[in-house]
Amino acid sequence: MAPTVPHPAGVNFVDEQQAQRIHVDAATYYGGGETFTRARTYSHAQLHGYNPRKVPAFDEDWHLRPRRLSHDEKGVTVSRRFLIDVEETIRVVLEQEDTDGDFQISVTDAGPKMMALGTATSNGFKTFDIRGTYMLSNLLQELALARDHNRKRIVLDEARLTENPVDRLSRMIRNSFWHSLTRRIDGDGLEIICSDPKNRTGRVNPRIYIPHREPAMVEYYRKVAKEKPHLNLDVQVLPEKPDDPMFVKSLNLKPGILALAMNEVDDGKGGRTLKGIPFIVPGARFNELYNWDSYFISLGLLVDGQVAMAKGMVDHFIFEIKHYGKILNGSRSYYLCRTQPPFLTDMALQIYNQLDRSDMDSNREWLKRAIRAAIKEYHTIWVAEPRMDPKSGLSRYRPDGLGIPPETEATHFTHILEPYAEKHGLSVLEFSERYNEGTIKEPELDEYFLHDRSVRESGHDTTYRFEKRCANLGTIDLQSLLFKYEVDIGTAIREVFDDELDLEEDFLLAPFPPTPETYKDKSKWERSTSRVQKSEEWFERAEWRRGVIDKYLWNEDKCLYFDYDTVQEKQILYESVTSFWPLWAGCASEEQCWQLVTNSLKKFEVLGGLVSGTEESRGKISLDRPNRQWDYPYAWPPHQIMTWVGLERYGYLDEAQRLAYRFLYMMTTAFVDFNGVVPEKFDAVKLSHLVDAEYGNQGIDFKMVPREGFGWMNAAYQVGLSFLTTHMRRAVAACTSPEVFFGAVANLEQPLLSTNMPATDPLSLAMENLTV
Repeated sequence: MAPTVPHPAGVNFVDEQQAQRIHVDAATYYGGGETFTRARTYSHAQLHGYNPRKVPAFDEDWHLRPRRLSHDEKGVTVSRRFLIDVEETIRVVLEQEDTDGDFQISVTDAGPKMMALGTATSNGFKTFDIRGTYMLSNLLQELALARDHNRKRIVLDEARLTENPVDRLSRMIRNSFWHSLTRRIDGDGLEIICSDPKNRTGRVNPRIYIPHREPAMVEYYRKVAKEKPHLNLDVQVLPEKPDDPMFVKSLNLKPGILALAMNEVDDGKGGRTLKGIPFIVPGARFNELYNWDSYFISLGLLVDGQVAMAKGMVDHFIFEIKHYGKILNGSRSYYLCRTQPPFLTDMALQIYNQLDRSDMDSNREWLKRAIRAAIKEYHTIWVAEPRMDPKSGLSRYRPDGLGIPPETEATHFTHILEPYAEKHGLSVLEFSERYNEGTIKEPELDEYFLHDRSVRESGHDTTYRFEKRCANLGTIDLQSLLFKYEVDIGTAIREVFDDELDLEEDFLLAPFPPTPETYKDKSKWERSTSRVQKSEEWFERAEWRRGVIDKYLWNEDKCLYFDYDTVQEKQILYESVTSFWPLWAGCASEEQCWQLVTNSLKKFEVLGGLVSGTEESRGKISLDRPNRQWDYPYAWPPHQIMTWVGLERYGYLDEAQRLAYRFLYMMTTAFVDFNGVVPEKFDAVKLSHLVDAEYGNQGIDFKMVPREGFGWMNAAYQVGLSFLTTHMRRAVAACTSPEVFFGAVANLEQPLLSTNMPATDPLSLAMENLTV
């Protein structure tokens, strides 16, 4: 029997023949103790530190390394592993490869893109080359994650560096990004959620606004302020009508987070306390609960099995409708007058269909709360004035509000305000203050900011489609969403609530069908509590809206839907990709769908998916007329997902898969070539996240490892993968260009295939964009 060889207590040795889970989250992979390999003699096992005889070679010495011989070949079943000193290797990687100093390894860095790492089987004495942007950026990410878990020395599987990029990105979204984007509004989560990059007042101490009818919440937060004096928490109670424009404007210099739904839980001391329901924020500068972002985020959460998280976000929307009168643009005080595109009914129904079937009574009660809230929002916001135009029957994005939106960058409106400031002989800052105070009256400026607030309520801020006219437009996207509301509410009442639904809250029911006469005399409007809701009424509303859409928004000659100007009483011929939203809602006929797909899809389809609008509609760009981020050539997740789902609904699965492939190819190549980046939006023509628009891009400012991605872009990837076949998924992972994968591109009559088309390989696109 061999003698026992002593070694320090707590040392874990790696069994090279024992299989282990490699593609797991960082906490599982790096959460154990330090590991060491078994050498032929334990004296060589470097138990007390990492001191290899050969450090990783770089700079001018890399070519002097002897050629690789036959040592350290991977076994048939054993993955190669590397023995790595975390801090030293981070230093070497950044010094050698990060030539632009942004703490990322990207395709535009000018390093040698090669590094030797010591193998675990040789205790770091023998080396193997790590080559290429993707492996090196993955190495940097893994080192950063190991550092997060306080690891000084790791044994790293090569398979984590060469991981299929589709699998890696999907895994990071599922296991890491959603977690990093999770917030909670309560005593434990206030410090994180109260951080607001949009706050320009200079005050950084947290402030929270509590609804008027929530005394338990007021008591809870005042107790938090007392128990945590270091927070300097300012607790304010809102008036009964918190969305009064004058009141909301008065909060501009006192911005704060708005309280959201909470659960009553055991406090661990025999009593009860409140705990915030967790939710997902978009990320970057958007550190609060958003309206339409949350819908698309919830789709990704459902794909990843996080039903409870998505359900909690609906609970917050129900709370907002009850206490703030609407689903808010975002859960900050300066958003109290604004909502965003309505998705609550579809969001609630999709979640309901995935709830645990063991307690159907509880599930039905939850859905009932959501549908009741949606009905209230429908009647008091979307078909009520000023958003409703009774003459045409079209609803509009038309929020209340006064003054200059305070959440924008300080110089965002300078070019608009300068002429007025000069007219009054004031600086822009002085004029802004007096205009906001109301001591200076400028009706034209009031009109401008009415439309600007409407653009922000539409979610499409900003675009030349809505420039100086948004508040007057009955848009195709909003009518489609309200048609879906009407169908969803009717379906839920009929299928889940036995064709009867009583309403508990008291509010006015908007007359149907709408006319200028019926809207003049509100004394004749019904109260919500006066009768039960029946499905027939809602299906009638949906069919009536379908007729209004066909009358005012469908253009037979151009085979496209257009927005309708309710003031000028004519269509606005801006070609928008939201023309495909009627397919998602189901309000287009089979003939209209065929015309859209056959004649109009090619106007928006480019190399990286669907652009927001056509180049012709956007017009020429110049110094005086800069790019807008919701115009050509930018591509956004909402437009992609809505079109994929709509095309599939009408049987055009091949087209849906092709578009999903294009967008996921663009996302994957950016992920591979730019250190794992997952941005807010893309230039879909140049396949670049380095966009040239008024707000730049979000989700790209990170060091070494991406932590969050961006909410709806994460969701688009997870949802998009559900559209791809196994063959498509493999091709995306290999970064196979759509032109190569789909073959006969010459038959696709698109602008992107012209002789002036830019280069399509990622490196050329990146370098071209940097030159610009």
